[in-house]
Order: sequence, then structure tokens, then C-alpha cells
Amino acid sequence: MSFRHQYVIGDLQGCHAAYLQLLKTLDFDPNQDKLWFAGDLVARGEDSLNTLRDVKALCEQGAAATVLGNHDINLIAVWRGAAKLKSKDKTAPIFAADDCDELLEWLRRQPILAYPDEHTVLVHAGIPPHWSIEAAATYAKELESQLQGSLEQLDELLPNLYSKKADKWHSGIEGFTKMRAIANYFTRMRLCQQDGLLEFDFNAGLDEPMPTDFLPWFEWQVPRTRKILFGHWAALQGEIDLPHARALDGGCVWGNCLLAYRLSDGKVIASSAQCPSS
Repeated sequence: MSFRHQYVIGDLQGCHAAYLQLLKTLDFDPNQDKLWFAGDLVARGEDSLNTLRDVKALCEQGAAATVLGNHDINLIAVWRGAAKLKSKDKTAPIFAADDCDELLEWLRRQPILAYPDEHTVLVHAGIPPHWSIEAAATYAKELESQLQGSLEQLDELLPNLYSKKADKWHSGIEGFTKMRAIANYFTRMRLCQQDGLLEFDFNAGLDEPMPTDFLPWFEWQVPRTRKILFGHWAALQGEIDLPHARALDGGCVWGNCLLAYRLSDGKVIASSAQCPSS
């Protein structure tokens, strides 16, 4: 199907009012246009429940697609009892809703990596310098198969996705250590070393001092066959636009705006509304 316009939108974080306003700004028509979401559909905005419902409905209509972010996976983990609800997250209404199980069953079946068009690849946090995009797609499928498996398989996986220690990637990595590393690269990464070793504490802007030998993952210059579209790093405010990488988290939930990247020409459209939670 050909679309009039396709847009990639950064982290919604449950900012429902700003999301609806952005759709008006885009003159979005679900019968002609398609939205791609960079993950973190829920968490600290004012209405994660209706945000999740709206995105699910558009995806089922064929007018949208999403990848999973760290807050989405955390939501699934809370649902399955593998994590506790964070005090800063405003997702409790999801668990009280009649359609909670339906929403979370749908969410866990969404991909980790997607191809919005022939020139781009979409992930939540990024792709590390030691992975080609083709290898990243293979690793994404491995994690997806675990998240989308039986509930018994899911319940075994989820507690093993969380660790304060960064796992070192190596040729023999396997099991839950491998799954955790894959999840961390795709959904938590900001800084890394050239060999892919992650650093989890830094979340500031690029003008702040960084740990020795660590750089933003996109500053390690490696050949890329597609432009990597990503969210996650709110402090960047969507200002990173490189030949091989484009940041799209405008930090709406922190008082800024939602960003939509038009695939046809790379134009970025911002919401005029901020999140009421900010």
C-alpha cells in the first residue's frame, strides 16, 4: 500500500493530549497516512492508558506500527509480576482497566526493530557500533521470539532482563545474558565504548562531561546502510541529525514537545502542546 505521508514519532510517554494535538498539526488521516513510533508509548505522561489504546487501534488498522522501548518492556514486566510499578510512572490505570490483558498481550508482540522505508531503520535507543544493521535485525528477532513466546517463557525471561551491570558482548555470549545485552542495546543505550560496552548512568546532554573512553553510540563512525531513527535520549531534544542517525525524542514529558519526522523529505514537525505532567 502506498501512503500519502509517513511519519516517525519519538517517545510518547503517555502524553496523550500532546499526541492528539500533533495528529491535528500533521492533518493525519489513518486512511491515507501511516505513523511509526519509536517506543516508550507509556510511562510518565498524563494518560498512558488511552495513549496505548489509541496506538493499538491504529496499528490494528494498518495505519501505524511501533517498536518496543524500555518503558514498554518494563510495563510488560510489571504486568507479569517481574518488576514493581515505579513511583514516577503513571501507568497504574492500565492495570486497573478491563482491557489490561488485551493491551499487554498486544504490546508484547510488537517488534524491537522495524524498517519504515528502504532508507531507514527504527529502534528505540540505537544500534551499537559493533553491530551491522543486518546483525541487529537478527538479534532483534531473537529477543522478539522470547517476548512473544508462551507466558511461561515470558515469565522466565523478564526477571533476567534487569541488571545494573553492563554485560560485555562477545562471540560466545548466550542465554539470558545475551537476551539482556540485546535488550539493553536496543532500549537503554546512550553511551558506549567502541566494542559496545555500555554505560548506564549518563543521561545528560552532549555538552556535559562523559566517562573516559565512552561516547554517544552514534559518534562511533561506522558504515551504515540505513539511517537509524531513534528516541530514548530526551536530553538531546531531537537535535541530533547525522547522515546515519536521527534523534526523535523531543522530551515532551519534560516540558518540551513531541517530534514527527516525515520520511519523504526528513522534515521534522513539532507539537505545540506540552505534556500536562511536565
